Order: sequence, then structure tokens, then C-alpha cells
Amino acid sequence: MENYDYFKMFGFNRKFKISERRPPPDVIDVFNLFTNRDSQMSPPQFRRFLIGYQGEQGVTIDDAERIMGQVLRHFRPTFTHCSFTLDDFFRYLFHVDLNGPIIDQVHHDMTAPMQHYFIYTGHNSYLTGNQLYSNSSEVPIIKALESGVRVIELDLWPNSAKDGIHVLHGRTMTTPVTLSKCLKSIKEHAFVNSPYPVIITLEDHLNSNLQAKVAKMVTEIFGDVLYSPEAGDNDEFPSPGALKYRIILSTKLPKGCEGSKQLGGESLPKVSRDSSEKEMNSNQDNCVSSSTQELSQFLDIEFEDEDVKYEQKASPEYNQLIGIHAAKVKDGLRKALMVGSGKGKRISLSEQTLEKGASLCGTDIVRFTQKNILRVFPKGTRVTSTNFKPLTAWMHGAQMVAFNMQGYGRSLWMMHGMFRSNGGCGYVKKPDFLMTKGPNNEVFDPKGTLPVKKTLRVKVYMGDGWRMDFSHSHFDKFSPPDFYTKMYMVGVPADVSKKKTRVIKDDWIPIWDEEFTFLLSVPELALLKIVVRDHDVSDKDKFGGQTCLPVSELRNGIRTVPLHNKKGEKFKSVKLLMKFQFE
Repeated sequence: MENYDYFKMFGFNRKFKISERRPPPDVIDVFNLFTNRDSQMSPPQFRRFLIGYQGEQGVTIDDAERIMGQVLRHFRPTFTHCSFTLDDFFRYLFHVDLNGPIIDQVHHDMTAPMQHYFIYTGHNSYLTGNQLYSNSSEVPIIKALESGVRVIELDLWPNSAKDGIHVLHGRTMTTPVTLSKCLKSIKEHAFVNSPYPVIITLEDHLNSNLQAKVAKMVTEIFGDVLYSPEAGDNDEFPSPGALKYRIILSTKLPKGCEGSKQLGGESLPKVSRDSSEKEMNSNQDNCVSSSTQELSQFLDIEFEDEDVKYEQKASPEYNQLIGIHAAKVKDGLRKALMVGSGKGKRISLSEQTLEKGASLCGTDIVRFTQKNILRVFPKGTRVTSTNFKPLTAWMHGAQMVAFNMQGYGRSLWMMHGMFRSNGGCGYVKKPDFLMTKGPNNEVFDPKGTLPVKKTLRVKVYMGDGWRMDFSHSHFDKFSPPDFYTKMYMVGVPADVSKKKTRVIKDDWIPIWDEEFTFLLSVPELALLKIVVRDHDVSDKDKFGGQTCLPVSELRNGIRTVPLHNKKGEKFKSVKLLMKFQFE
């Protein structure tokens, strides 16, 4: 019995009984179905359940016995016969490591060129907090790499003596960290979570002498791990599979080096910011038909860290180490999105520029990302390190959606969800429709109307674990929590919806047993966000856990769904029992 101090001022306590965790009716029915109503489930029967109900093809009797043994050794260490009771079967179903909701191994084709993948990307990866006055450190870089992030951003500035290199958010009050410390941390932790390549995007504010120092430092620290393209390399970007355990530098080419051998040898014509509006207004090659005023306002948006007055001289040593060329965007978005011959390139756009570009020339963005790499970064006003919604960028094929990993919030939950795909390796193969052209050279139109492709049925059975991970008075000082589950389907606009279970009052082990249906036109880009809250009549509902799951990776059948805190860290015990079924 749990004691709660309930209206102690009136001199009495109220007691609540903790419910016993029991299998829901569906679990009992499935057990009876595959055992022919026997009290024991044998390995052959368990194998038939895994194949016929859970959709796990290729499971052998040995596999079934191994899984059953893991469960029995944990819960009944003195067992002598390999068979499941109903309680054993239920324990298996509620086991996170053995029965999770998505595939936990790399299973995408990793041999396609790099632009065919969404890549887990950080923004200002060295910052510990906000964008204005937090500390710069190697610690958030290490955390990002260990969580699977594959693109690390470093801003390089001269130190106060102009003879060394600091990493910091320039023109702010952020404190610096040395470049050498960041590079050494990257080398040590780059492949702890994933063997696939780490890309370091550099925002370079250095003169040629300091660039030469960077080249020497990078070469000494990374050695043969550093990838540098050779003359005569194919025009296509290499594949993630071909660059396992390699580190790649990506930055804008120093002035005077436009014709060299790095990936992405194209450079965009340079115009001054004073003359850009006149040229843009007179540009006849508009991406869409629109008023001159609208197009002018759209194209006259500033891009990240551009300083037209600052001129770099070439450092040959530095230039030779640039693996992916970041082209300069100074002549309008239409010019930047032109897909020509030669090697691919990378460009960076702010979230506002992408949003306006998506509304005016979305298919041009999709076409650009079929050959090139597009990086999208948060707008400068996000000084508290918040993030934007990433779906628009992904719908248009943007490979690098740069996020502030040190923050938290719903947008970051979506980022975590996307990159739980493909075993959490940091590279997710883009859907084929984003990389192919039709018979008339047409590409996917994110604004087009699409038919329903799949129906997903989701059943929320029950939840458990809060009583282990939270104090008994965390949710309510006077009684057990009143939990409900809310589900949000996020993706293309036609697929967006939300569902909610009823509130289960005064129970640490809520049993909802409710089913919901989601109609999906683009399941490949859909994410299922799940949030549990404690209902409070007089105050704001309290957070009880969240997760975000890529719909394309969901496994059929009854599955355990672990929940995370607001920062995305998995709770030790909190989990839901759910069922997923595609039709």
C-alpha cells in the first residue's frame, strides 16, 4: 500500500493500492492461440509467434531458444525446461532490449553517394548553452558524437594574440576553447557510436598563416584517418560505406583556389551585397512566376556568417585538405540551386530562406539535393539554442539539418526520432522518390496531393516504470498519477494528426487498451511522437515521458516502447506496451 499525505490538515491519510502488472487481454489471446490453450509455450511455438505474429522472418529454433533462455535466466534462474508460461511470455513482450519497436541494426544500403542520405548534423557543436554567452567546450562535441551525430560544426577565430586558433561563436560573449582540444576529442570519440564518416564543417575566419597552422594541426592529429580526395576522383560524392572510420573537412574554398581538386569544385559568382538586389530584381531566370517585389524580398535574405568585406588569401596546405567544398551563396538562391556538370557541392541556408524557397521553388530544391548537399541551420534569433521543425527540410531532400544538440524540445525529439533509424548510425537513406526523376524529368513535389499509401493501426495497451524512476509524490502529493498518452503523427501536411487516450486515474500502471488509426501518404518521412502526461485539474499537466519513432522502421506486432526525458535521455524503467500493424 502507498501512503499519501492527503489533507493532513484534516487529520487523516488516504491509502492507495499499487496495481499488479498483468498481461492485457490481447496478450492472453495470443498466448492461447500459439499454444493451443496449453499452459506452456515451447520453442517451436514461440518461433511461430515471432514469424507469424511479429513478422520476424528468418527466425530459427536456435534463435527462439536463445531468446527464451535470456528471459528465463533473468526471471527464473533455476529453470530446467525451456518453455514459457503466460507470465514469462508477458515478461518477454515487456522487455525493451529483446522486443523493441524498431530495428536496432544498420540495414540501409550504405553504398550510395553521400547526397542520398540524411546525415545527423550539429550546429555550433562546441557550445554548452545559449548562443550569446555560454562556454565553448569539447564536452558537447563528445556527447554529440557518442549519441551518433556525424556532422560537427566548428567556428574558427584568431586568438587575442593573432597567433593561435580558438573555437567560439564569434562576435558574442561566448568563451573560447582551443581548436586542438576539439580536434583531439573528435579523433578520440568519432567512431564510438558509429563507424560511418564524421564531417567537420568549418566556419573559417582566419588569415592564410593561421589556415596553414590549421592544416598542420589537422594533419598531425588525424593522420591517415583524414580523407582528402584525389585528382581524377569520380564526380559523385563517395558513399558512407566507402568512408568508414574517416574524417572529412568541409568549408568554403579560400579565394583563388576555385579550380582545385576537392569535392565540389564549382564556385558561385561573387557579387557585393550593395549590388545584389539590383541584379536579383533583373534576373530573368526566376525559380517561379512571382512579382518582382516578392522575389526581391525572398532573394535578399542574408546567409550564414557572410562578410563580403573579408577577403581570404589561399593557403595551399589548407586547401588540399578540404574534402567537401561549401560553395558561396552570394548571387541569390536560384543561382545557388542550379545543377550543372562537374562535382557536387554543399551550400548552407537559414531556416527562413529554406521556408521561403520551399514556397517559391520547392522542386528546384529537391532537384538540387539529388546531386548536391544542402545544409539548413537555425536562424540567428534562436539565441537560447532552440531548434526549428525539421520536416520541411527533409521533405525537400536537405541532407544536413543542423540542430543545437545542447538544447531540448519537441523539434529535437523529432531529430532524435529520425536518427533512431538505421541502427542509430547517423546516416539514414533518403526515400527513393526524393532521388529519382519521372519520364519528363520531373521530381517529387512536396506540395503535391498524394493518395494514402499505408494505414497504421496503433494500440496502446499499458505503461509501467514510473514508480521506479520517480518519487511517489512527484506527480501528485496526495494520490497516484492520472496518466494519459498522446500521439502525434508528424510528416507531410496530409499525414499530420494527433490522438489521445482516456485518462486513467490514480494508477502507477495505467491500462488504456485503446486503438488508433493513422492514414499515411508518405510513411517514409513520417514520425510517431508519443508523450505521456499526468492529468492535473488545477495545474499544468506534468510530463511523464516521450519518444519519437520513425514510422518506416516500426516493427509489426506487440512491442515495448521505452520512454525518454525531455532531453532525450532514456529512462531506466519507464515504458509502454503497444501494438503496431500496417495495412
